[in-house]
Amino acid sequence: MNAFRRQSLVAYGQPLCETVAELPVPQGAEVLVRVARCGVCHSDVHLQDGYFDLGQDRKLDVTGGRALPFTLGHEIAGVVERAGPEAAEAAPGKPVAVFPWIGCGCCADCLAGHENLCNAPRNLGVNIDGGFATHVLVPHERYLLDYAPLPASLAAAYMCSGLTAFSALKKVAEAGARGPLLLVGLGGVGMMALAFARALFPHAPLVADIDPAKREAALAAGAAAAFDPAERSARKEIAALTGGGPRGVCDFVGSDRSLTFATGAVGKGGKVVVAGLLGGAFTTPVPMFPLKVMTIEGTFVGTLAETKEMLALARTGKVTAPPLEERPLADAQRSLDDLRHGRIVGRVVLVG
Repeated sequence: MNAFRRQSLVAYGQPLCETVAELPVPQGAEVLVRVARCGVCHSDVHLQDGYFDLGQDRKLDVTGGRALPFTLGHEIAGVVERAGPEAAEAAPGKPVAVFPWIGCGCCADCLAGHENLCNAPRNLGVNIDGGFATHVLVPHERYLLDYAPLPASLAAAYMCSGLTAFSALKKVAEAGARGPLLLVGLGGVGMMALAFARALFPHAPLVADIDPAKREAALAAGAAAAFDPAERSARKEIAALTGGGPRGVCDFVGSDRSLTFATGAVGKGGKVVVAGLLGGAFTTPVPMFPLKVMTIEGTFVGTLAETKEMLALARTGKVTAPPLEERPLADAQRSLDDLRHGRIVGRVVLVG
């Protein structure tokens, strides 16, 4: 087999098309992985559109530095097919999940283990070709992770939505140990966060989403209470349940409305962690920071070390899997459209 199939981005703002390319031959410590599963993430939608919404009719252009056709998809699990001569541990046939947040390998952030913060990234499916394909070339064997005994679809989804949720929760771990957290947004990442929070902390979290079906799904998955952020009484009810407001809030939407709700709900001395990328602009009165002793912190996926820690927790059996729907690779565009219009509860995973 000298060629492989891809669902490719051929023009920004246009549907994906199937393309065929020559199968790469791995060099050095590179590894060629046959893709078994690849999750569909909301950031794939933004990349297909070619921009992030900054609010007030402003857009962050993300079309540069990416040759077309390009293969999206960064939540990857598969099987080692071929390894370069320096990839001694990558045995052909070995099932692996792929850490996609790869940096340059030589800057201060990379050397400190924070490749997800690298300013010259090689992120799979973002900067270099990813997993909406039958095969993907991984730059080094160290990014291949044993995920047994977890299902392949779950392992794939953990590489972004799971990791983003896990890393965000770690940033409010002290608050989570003292009382219930508030999770805003119950898409794929928010549902992952609910499952991890149930395993990490003694208190079941509160959740908020404008979609009643997602709130019902969260309650069925163990949320302590669910709120509609559009309801004027929601913040008062949350404050009453938490003694003035939760000390930790994770915003998995990342819009002006979700962050306004999150900062309004957070208790005195609390922290809001923003993980979502939906877009928009946010303003708040400056005196509220010292008066409320409030922190707002951004987070972007997580580190390789956190990924290994997350998988170790998942292996204990304490983490309930979120809703996962498997679809064929050819349904990549339909899945992006469904995600764009809010028609997915949990995560869609493409089967290669």
